[in-house]
Parts: sequence; C-alpha cells; structure tokens
Amino acid sequence: MQPHRRRKLVALIGAAAAALSAGAITIVASQGANAAAGCDVDYDIVSSWGSGFQANISITTDEPLSDWTVEWDFTSAVSGISAWNVTGQSLSGSHFTASDAGWNGSIAAGQTREVFGFTASGSPGDIEAAEVNGVLCGEGGGEQTTEPEPTEPTEEPTEPAPDGTPVEEHGKLHVCGTQMCDAQNAPVQLQGVSSMWLHWQTQPYAQNLQGLEWMRDNWNLEVFRVAMGVEPEGAYLDDPNGWKSEVEKVINNAATAGVYVIVDFHAHEAHLHQAEAVAFFSDLAERYGHLPNIIWEPYNEPLQVSWSGTIKPYHQAVVAAIREHDPDNIVVLGTPSWSQEVDVAAADPVAGTNLMYTLHFYSCTHTSWLRDTADRAIDAGIALFVTEWGASAADGGLDGRVCLDEAQRWIDWMAANGISWTAWKLDVGTDSTNLLSPGAPVTGGWDNYVRGHAPFVIENIN
Repeated sequence: MQPHRRRKLVALIGAAAAALSAGAITIVASQGANAAAGCDVDYDIVSSWGSGFQANISITTDEPLSDWTVEWDFTSAVSGISAWNVTGQSLSGSHFTASDAGWNGSIAAGQTREVFGFTASGSPGDIEAAEVNGVLCGEGGGEQTTEPEPTEPTEEPTEPAPDGTPVEEHGKLHVCGTQMCDAQNAPVQLQGVSSMWLHWQTQPYAQNLQGLEWMRDNWNLEVFRVAMGVEPEGAYLDDPNGWKSEVEKVINNAATAGVYVIVDFHAHEAHLHQAEAVAFFSDLAERYGHLPNIIWEPYNEPLQVSWSGTIKPYHQAVVAAIREHDPDNIVVLGTPSWSQEVDVAAADPVAGTNLMYTLHFYSCTHTSWLRDTADRAIDAGIALFVTEWGASAADGGLDGRVCLDEAQRWIDWMAANGISWTAWKLDVGTDSTNLLSPGAPVTGGWDNYVRGHAPFVIENIN
C-alpha cells in the first residue's frame, strides 16, 4: 500500500485564475441552476495498493446546496467501484455518477464537506469533466500538477466516547495487580482483533471507520490492534511519515467509534531501531496520550535475544519517552522468543506503573506447556495481554489448518485469568488466521465473508 497522497487540477473561469490549495483536485464550477457560483470537488486518494485504491470526495460550495449529484470521467482505467453514503452510483466506461444519500445532501455556503468515499480496482489517476448538479466544472485552459500535499497536523479527537461504547463504559484503563481494571476499578477483559501488517494488507481494512464500527456493533469488538510493520521493505523505516499518518487514522477512528486501540510497533528487531521507536512513540504520546482508549505496544515479537541485556533496556527507553507525555495509559511490553518467555521477563520486570507483558500463542503449536509458563509469570506478579493469537500453527496457518479444541482451552484459560486479547488478523487470504474471504468490502458487512478461524474468534468475543 502506498502512502496517502492527493492530485490537483487547477481550472480557470474566464480570465480569473482560481488560487487552489496544493494537494487536491479542485474544480471551479460556473454558475447554473441548482449549483453554487463556485464549487470545489476534492478527490482525496486515501490509499493505494497493487490492484486498487480508496478515495474520499469532498465538496466546497460558494452557495448553499440542499442536494447534489456529482459526475466525472476517470483518466485511468477503473472498475469495480464500491461507494458508501451515496445513492444512484454508476460507472459506465470511465464515467462515474453518484448522488447524496439524503442526510448528507445539505452543504452550507462556504462549507467544505466530505460527502462520500469509495474503493475501486485499477489505478487512481485523475478526474476530468466533472459536473455538480449538471453544471460542467471548469471549461478547459486548466493546468495540471501532482505536487505533494503539505503536511498538516492531524486533528486530535477530544469529544467524549459515544454512549454505549466500550470506552464510554470502562473509561481509562489501568493495571490492578495481575489484571486490567477500568475507571471504576472493576476487572475488565477486552476482546478484539488485530490488523494485518499495515503495508501488507490487501485493502486498507484497518483504516476504515465504518468497518471498525461494524465490528463493534456486530462482533462486540472492544479493542483493535493496529500492527504497523517496521522493518520489511516498504514499511515504517522506508516511509516514517506515511505510515505514522496511517496509524493516526486508526487512532482517530477508534476514538470516534469508542473502542480501545493498541498502537503496535510491529517489529522483530525493534531494539536495533530504538531511536526511531523513541521518536515515534514520543510524538504520538504527546498528541494522543490524553485519550482514555490508547494502549501502547512498543515491541511486537522480539527474537531469541536477551531480556535483561537487550529487550528490557529498549523498553526502558521507550517507556520513558511515552511517560514524558502520557503518564498513565497502559504499555504492553514484548517478551523474548516471539513474546512467549513471559516468565523470564517476570523475573526481571521493568520498573513503572501500568505496564503489562505480551504473550502470543498459536494453538496448533503452543499448548499446555506455554500456559504453564504464563502461569509462572502471573504467580510472579506481572500482568499479561495476549495481543496476538490464532487457532493455527505458529506460521499463521499457511496450511489452512485450525486446532479449535486447543484454542478453546486457551480461551478458557484467558477468561479464568482475566487476560485481554486480540486475534490475528483482519485481512483476506488463504492463511487460516485471515478472517475474511475474497470480495469482503472495507466497510464491514462481513457476515458472508468470514473464514478460517474467524467464526471461532467471533463466537468468543463476548
């Protein structure tokens, strides 16, 4: 998946050139019936992957509109459009048309309103010959450019969590003994799912608000883990600003949806990139650490390296950077050997408050012996969080096999110990841990698309 970008088309009316903001396809419409004296249509390419892309459409109008119909021609070959928050969508050749859904038809004079979004197969290209309510926007003489959009601060969510949502119910979390407790000091066990490595998603499922809200309302999801790949080609180390921006979308969506979000620095050798991790978490903690639904995870799965000599010093540095700005949200600390040797970490814990330790299991590979290891860690006094698990082999289920009996033993053990969890992984594919089958839209509505261990995972989200 490529980083967020926009394209810009500058259109002229008469002798006057419209001064346009860099990074948007903006078209100035001539005045006509049912259209404003001037309007801007913003074609915002949210993300692009190998075979398709996602975009949002915004309209700015000089005069009020009570309803709208937008149409344009794509300059590239596009097919299979799936739009939301519209009626009457159609794609005939390169020509696309869509109308408002009623509730989003009103646009005040001077207002910019994001009115709908869509996914499509093909490459994003540009749009041309755009019309708003039948009025052609910009009649030639235009200058086209693809200048990058200037970086702007992400708007920080400040509204209270919506009524009836997990965050509204539980508030800010904290560690109480070997368990997690909510703002009322009652023990709480969060259950949810993890994203795929962001840069390897087949579509941007993790970044879609409608999909997150659908999981909350239909799967009873309480927590979502955003697994930001760090080391592979095309991941965070290659594009820090782009991937941090994608993580911020998930943070903002989780705040809007009222669910908890785990910000996962998804790496196997994060200790080799300590400076980058400190910068990443320091920045996000400064801007989002005030939120009650944030959980930080600085190291996904350390390899077989020393806890006391390598992993613990890394955690100390990153936790110190977080705590400079966020004194009390929970931090979940990765443990040796793919986050399995929790007993080793328990023997030499990191000093601090509201710290938990990562345990990962895959039920075809990890059985009672790993639960025994975890029991020793709990007896030593540390709190565990299973931020990743599967009813499969440890490779994520490349053979398509599931081991549900052993997975049920793990589910029962986590319930008995009040251990929160997120299951691997929200994406399409043949691995038995891929939750979705081909054709699953990014916006939810997945009743007919679950596969692999997904039915078992969903059944066990209480």
